[in-house]
Amino acid sequence: MKGRTIVLDHLGDIEAAALMVDGQLDDLLVDTPDAPRVGTVYRAIADRPVKGQGGMFLKTPDGMAFLRQIKGLAPGQSLLVQVTGFAEDGKAIPVTSKLLFKSRYAIVTPDAPGLNISRSIRDEPERDRLLEIAHEAMEDATFGLILRSCCTGADSEVIAEDIEAMLGLAQTVMNDGSSEMETLAEGDGPHVLAWRDWVDQAEVVTQAGGFEEHGVLDALDALAQDLVPLAGGASMYVEPTRALVAVDVNTGADISLAAGIKANMACARSLPRALRLRGLGGQIVLDLAPMPKKDRRPFETALRAAFRNDDVETTLVGWTPLGHYELQRKRARAPLGEVLA
Repeated sequence: MKGRTIVLDHLGDIEAAALMVDGQLDDLLVDTPDAPRVGTVYRAIADRPVKGQGGMFLKTPDGMAFLRQIKGLAPGQSLLVQVTGFAEDGKAIPVTSKLLFKSRYAIVTPDAPGLNISRSIRDEPERDRLLEIAHEAMEDATFGLILRSCCTGADSEVIAEDIEAMLGLAQTVMNDGSSEMETLAEGDGPHVLAWRDWVDQAEVVTQAGGFEEHGVLDALDALAQDLVPLAGGASMYVEPTRALVAVDVNTGADISLAAGIKANMACARSLPRALRLRGLGGQIVLDLAPMPKKDRRPFETALRAAFRNDDVETTLVGWTPLGHYELQRKRARAPLGEVLA
């Protein structure tokens, strides 16, 4: 089946959204009922600093959180923070004090004043149109605003309504004068996130049973396996452990001299999707198929290009003395295996 399809459904009682591209599952968002959603805003209470790490534990309605860069923050002080990712079992919720109020077209930035247009919008008349909308919608607001790339060609009234909604939410949260610990805004669920972030043209399926009809359930069965088939008969195993995610690349039946680089290049192209669908992050170690050192640079170039289009922040760390390749990936999603367990 060609084209893009967004399927909004549930896995049992859990809200979920799937993006199918040409009949293949390309992205998956699954709610986490037992954990705070990314984007949730708390009024937290500073608890105790962590010596040597430049951070502090905070008390929130959902448990302990951890905040970095705490200059000037004293125990007992209240402050606004926003959830940035998912915590491993037994660890504190990662938060930031730099709040963002994000929707499909607009991002309101209370701590960064100024009106900005996505750099990917290069058409000057379109940029002028969007700046005019932004100035009118923001009026005398002191907050900053970023208009996202999907604003290109969008209806002016729709963009203005989106800006006003996010500005209103930001003002309500930032102007709240209480000092008690409280949840001030919930993060978006999978269905809203799909509308917000999957902006390319697509068919949208909302009726119950959409996951079964469009092959999402079959794709989930495949994701339960560590094995990921690659082009040319190669494969890789993506195995999460407590310390890291291990990726083992195999050439399969190919015994030619170029088998190693072909398998590793296939791994580079497929790895972002494999990690994204499984919700995996943290330290990732690639045990690649054997290849000459002269082929390392093309592999890194392919890997960098593959992650450039992935929306989860990933740092390519480099090679180890044993010839493994390391990455560090933000824990932006809960591991699929834990959510569906």
